[in-house]
Amino acid sequence: MVISFLRILQKRRFKVIKILILSLLLINPVYSQKTDLTNIPQSRYEKLELFNRVLYLIETQYYRDINFEKLIEGALKGMMSTLDPHSAYLPAESFSKMEEETQGEFGGLGIEVTLKDGVIVVITPIDDTPAFRADIRPGDKIVEIEGESMVGITLNEAVKKMRGKPNSKIKIGILREGVEGVKRITLTREKIKVKPVKAELVDEKYAYIRLVQFQRNSAKYIASTLKRFKRKTKKKGGLKGIILDLRANPGGLLDEAVNVSSLFLRDGIVVSIEGRDKKFNEIKFVNKGGMKDIDTPMVVLIDGSSASASEIVAGALKDHKRAILMGSRSFGKGSVQTVAKIDKTRGMKLTIAQYMTPSGKKIQAIGVEPDVYLDQVKDDWSKLTRKSHYTREKDLRGHLTATIETKEEKALRLEEEKEIRAERIKRIEELKNKKDKKVDKALKRYDPNEDYQVIQAINYLKSLETFRKLKF
Repeated sequence: MVISFLRILQKRRFKVIKILILSLLLINPVYSQKTDLTNIPQSRYEKLELFNRVLYLIETQYYRDINFEKLIEGALKGMMSTLDPHSAYLPAESFSKMEEETQGEFGGLGIEVTLKDGVIVVITPIDDTPAFRADIRPGDKIVEIEGESMVGITLNEAVKKMRGKPNSKIKIGILREGVEGVKRITLTREKIKVKPVKAELVDEKYAYIRLVQFQRNSAKYIASTLKRFKRKTKKKGGLKGIILDLRANPGGLLDEAVNVSSLFLRDGIVVSIEGRDKKFNEIKFVNKGGMKDIDTPMVVLIDGSSASASEIVAGALKDHKRAILMGSRSFGKGSVQTVAKIDKTRGMKLTIAQYMTPSGKKIQAIGVEPDVYLDQVKDDWSKLTRKSHYTREKDLRGHLTATIETKEEKALRLEEEKEIRAERIKRIEELKNKKDKKVDKALKRYDPNEDYQVIQAINYLKSLETFRKLKF
């Protein structure tokens, strides 16, 4: 059956199709094992024959000439989109750009986006980038690029349109909760060089460390920052507390999540990975060597845009009782993706497992719960509820659940989603035709000394210091 199928492909000059289909059949991108074709059910080949018939009809009856490579790539993208929001086929350009991003340097606007209900939604802008300076905010919906509607476009296609040569301009249209109509913004693309760590001393003895994303050497940046702060505060009694800010951190490299966690833990599990086949489950342990700070009191700040690697670190430090978590429930991306090469230039990103905190708690579509819930700011104008403020993993179409959902759980989820929609509608009505200039001003200039959540974290550290001094 396979031989006859391939002969048909060769006769119709479908060399590209043959290569890609063989790649998908013979490559296991997770463990690089060879697949035994004799064990593939007969129905698999019948479905491939159906695929071939559709191609033949398009070739012989579609009224315009066909670009077969483009057609096959479209089929692959469609196939991957049926899995979950994080699995994707990566054409040459997307594959190379993904490799660039893990190095911490790429060209574009500096914006993290996801796809929700066919609309491109902003997760977070990266600090000191065109998107950040243009006041693009989490939750904004990108509905236009250069006047073209983005509704229904794939995530990879949208990212491709936003990327471009440095100094080239791009006009995007966004919808924002509480703002009527489409807001159009012109940005100038830049070579994005992400600085993973921003830090400063607050009250001269508390280390505020903001990790923008988990890229290569993130843990080394944090370690060098802590060493510098310890030298600076040595004459004043040393550091009295550490605030690790993971708010709006979209994640990144798994190894860096382990490395960052290892800076603050003596030993034990950082994260466990549960694959489809239990014999391939994996446990990531704390690194024994390197710089460590396991004694300085610590607060970790998280929010609804803290995802993936951020949740691994937050979950590990919480379970080991090394830090107190403050903020709001995290994004809930607890799935693990692998990137496999199909050929020299193309690849695929595939969800292969989900991870759990050291105590065995799953994060996928659930998130990490803080020990102390805090609104982003204290003022009345910011009282967006914890449910409605952020787009989370569970809001994405086709997301994986942490476990197989029961009928009762599904009913509960649907009821919760109904409440969320009602809250959003209510909030939009409250904010219509209302604009606070102080809010806009505050969003453009960040100072940890004026950040309500940072202030509350310092208050906690100060109270902890006071209690330690008391004698009962």
